[in-house]
Amino acid sequence: MTTITSIDPSLYLSNQPKTREPSSELGKDEFLKLLIAQMQNQNPMNTMDESEFIAQMASFSSLEQMTNMSNSMELLVNNQLVSPAIQYSHMIGETVNYRTFDKETGRETGVESGKIISVSQQDGWAVFHLENGEKIYADTVIEVGASGEETDNESENEVTDPSENEEGEE
Repeated sequence: MTTITSIDPSLYLSNQPKTREPSSELGKDEFLKLLIAQMQNQNPMNTMDESEFIAQMASFSSLEQMTNMSNSMELLVNNQLVSPAIQYSHMIGETVNYRTFDKETGRETGVESGKIISVSQQDGWAVFHLENGEKIYADTVIEVGASGEETDNESENEVTDPSENEEGEE
């Protein structure tokens, strides 16, 4: 049997801080508490005007929607702060086909293939560093996992018609 020899005195309710820190912000919880207190303490002979009550409820609804929008915007901003290098790091080791462009004219010159050995960031864009020494932007990639070398496996993958059997058997 275990016995408790001492209890932490900071856990007693009487030792908990009784003051609260004032806030300059009026959140939706505070607004609702204030509205309920106002309704409970109103003069029964002179009750709150219906239009005033509706206006306060509309203010409460607007406050709640603005809070939700603020939280959504914060989440969006945090998602945008993730570095493109981190977003594309899973591509290291992949072979990709990518568009090539003439440096003078900017016209597309063809498609090449290369294996990604590292990823960096330049001006907010992901840049793939390839085994062949090229550096390409992620948006020039048109195919991932392509070897770039055509293999001639047609004879292995070709389905033959049984009626074309050399022995004439079916």
